[in-house]
Amino acid sequence: MTVRQPVLLGQTMGGKVPPTAVVIFGASGDLTHRKILPAFYHLKKNGHLPEGMAFVGFARREQSEQQFREVLRQSLADFSHTQPIDNAVWAALEPHIYYQKGDLSNPDDYQGLAERLRSLPEANLFGQNHLFYLATAPNFFSVVAENLGKAGLHAGPGVNGSRRLIVEKPFGTDLPSARCLNETLHQVFPERCIFRIDHYLGKENVQNLLYFRFGNSIFEPLWDRRYIDHVQITVAETQTIGSRGGYYDMAGASRDMLQNHLMQLFTLIAMEPPASLEAEAIRDEKVKVLRSVPTPSSEEVQRNSVRAQYGPGILGAKTVRPYREEDRVSRRSLTETYVCLRLEIDNWRWSGVPFYLRTGKALSRQYTEICIVFNRPPCVLFAHSLKHIARNWLKIRIQPSEGIHLLFNTKVPAQPLIEEARMDFYYRQRDHYFPEAYERLLLDALIGEPTLFTRSDEVEQAWRIIDAVQGAWREEELDRLPLYAPGSMGPVEAEELLRREGRRWGDSPCEEEESVRE
Repeated sequence: MTVRQPVLLGQTMGGKVPPTAVVIFGASGDLTHRKILPAFYHLKKNGHLPEGMAFVGFARREQSEQQFREVLRQSLADFSHTQPIDNAVWAALEPHIYYQKGDLSNPDDYQGLAERLRSLPEANLFGQNHLFYLATAPNFFSVVAENLGKAGLHAGPGVNGSRRLIVEKPFGTDLPSARCLNETLHQVFPERCIFRIDHYLGKENVQNLLYFRFGNSIFEPLWDRRYIDHVQITVAETQTIGSRGGYYDMAGASRDMLQNHLMQLFTLIAMEPPASLEAEAIRDEKVKVLRSVPTPSSEEVQRNSVRAQYGPGILGAKTVRPYREEDRVSRRSLTETYVCLRLEIDNWRWSGVPFYLRTGKALSRQYTEICIVFNRPPCVLFAHSLKHIARNWLKIRIQPSEGIHLLFNTKVPAQPLIEEARMDFYYRQRDHYFPEAYERLLLDALIGEPTLFTRSDEVEQAWRIIDAVQGAWREEELDRLPLYAPGSMGPVEAEELLRREGRRWGDSPCEEEESVRE
């Protein structure tokens, strides 16, 4: 299949990265070594970074600059998605990597950081262009922002350059905390300088969603309630919570995945055509989707949601402990490791069309996918031989094996039967370099392109929905949650949620809705 290169969403192709000092708070952490450093290495390797770049790691750990560089070099060898490491690229990058020992809570250490930035050899090139990356625990987001302000490293009037702040998820734990965090950050950085990162938005097939929807005349007219029966959005993970018990037991699947990753996919697949591909036009339409979701009542949440925990079992030939027996998890925990939520959008395009969002840990398969399930055609012509004609499915695979798959009906040769056929497109079949999500997002942040980052009102609207769900669950006063077997695709209650409306999950066995011979 021959396909033209798609236009990029978000990143301006003509955008030029200015010389910038990148400061990574929490530089000794896992995120820096697994994602951030490899992303900057690949940006350098692919010619996206200009002369005059400087990278400063800020952390409490006692180590020399040379030790810091050596650890980062080993991290590249361990985590880079391209191997072997290009020594010439590393040799060009390494001299511009620095280390600043500091305590995130100590304002004096930020004064030291400001002095260090002014004294770096590249300072005459990057000037006041600073990108601050908060690769820290969430409870330090406000602390770092406030201390940057006290040290004069804020953004706003009087700054002859760009100062931007990248904030990782989770952004708050509920609506009040998200609003409070937004207010704190806005005292130091205006909204245009805050880049709330969700790495899902950097994935190639997520960026392609708008172009696929609005750039194809065979699909664009069908994208509404007249032709679509329902939409499924799945983020399935095979991993258990591992060593994240302390964090995960406070968050759960709804806060860890539903509020951000799934809501991002939800808004992109449901939004109206933006007035342009400019950042604010796209982000305005995403927010409109969330605002059009009515705040569900407790009765609606309890009827239209499923939550569960993984129990004991075998997953990938390994014995899995039940969630309540994981390290740093309460033995009476009611935190969900699986959640399924049915939502509706109260607008003209989508009225009456259910959206099913689900995510879970310790499942049988690891994938992220959007399924558009079209209405079933009338069976009048084939009533003599068939009970039903299968619905057409459009499956957009976000990861792995990024691609688009169309499932349609066709006649079985020499038999009065209809069977399902499919047309498949895989991105990886094309001879193109595929950047990791963090590469795309960091490049956009350096340029100042905010399309693929989350705006404050979008974060708050997503929390409004999740808070209603959490509140309804608290009213149930359960002693324990339903269990599902590790290596399954979740609890039977999630299957029943769709089955009672005559539907099934895209990875469920074909049942009565499929074509059968009488």
